[in-house]
Amino acid sequence: MIAVLEKTVTLSQLFDFYGGLLTPRQQEIMRYYFYDDFSLGEIAENLDISRQGVHDHLQRAEKQLREFEEILGLLESYHDLQEETDYLLEKLKGEKPIVREERRDLIEAVKRIKNCL
Repeated sequence: MIAVLEKTVTLSQLFDFYGGLLTPRQQEIMRYYFYDDFSLGEIAENLDISRQGVHDHLQRAEKQLREFEEILGLLESYHDLQEETDYLLEKLKGEKPIVREERRDLIEAVKRIKNCL
């Protein structure tokens, strides 16, 4: 069950980053499926196509989204930026003063963020 949920979240995020690169029909089907939580049958009925047609569109769209991520890596960069900013915020919110070694770590984290932009 968790694997299905993780796949759904990942595909939804990939769609957020790369959805504009899909065909208008794939975009429409992905929106129905991921944002409106329509079943394959409901999408098929709304678009007057078969359930298998909806399934095929979703499979092709998923394949393309994963290929875009493999080439461009925007989602991975986004997650890296989140990790780095979380680290910086945690260190900067701390009660104790920042020592020289920590300052170097913070500078390196900022450089990593800068390189992701």
